[in-house]
Amino acid sequence: MILIALGGSIASKAGEPAQTLTAALSQLSRGGAYIERVSSYFVTPAWPDPSDPPFVNAVAQLKTALAPAALLALLHAIETEFGRIRSTPNAPRTLDLDLLDYDGLVQPGPPELPHPRMSARGFVLVPLAEIAPDWTHPVTGLGVGALLAALPETERNAIVRA
Repeated sequence: MILIALGGSIASKAGEPAQTLTAALSQLSRGGAYIERVSSYFVTPAWPDPSDPPFVNAVAQLKTALAPAALLALLHAIETEFGRIRSTPNAPRTLDLDLLDYDGLVQPGPPELPHPRMSARGFVLVPLAEIAPDWTHPVTGLGVGALLAALPETERNAIVRA
């Protein structure tokens, strides 16, 4: 199972963040990554500065013949196409695409797989649980439900369906 996370908090050439995510999914298909499932869109407070615009987040399951590095390059190219500027970490952005898991592959990178911070991010785990409730972390062996349960309740409750 190949999984990516999508997120955005400011408008792009495609429109507001939800429209940007939808347009980015279309671009993935044109680049050789075919969408099998997409979660609902969720609204998540910005971190570390909750006064920044909230994020719209989702997770998609893909099918592709692209190797992990080529898929990551495609994700970065799509981010750039939609106006992503890499500046301060965790800053508001038009689009963020992260490769979460590539068929359970474990590698130090690039890209590092599974994504090194995915198991501590509610904005990834909530949509992931919706489309792949039986997914398990390839390193820890913990299921997505256990990872979600380990997060603070306030964090889980702050993530709402868009």
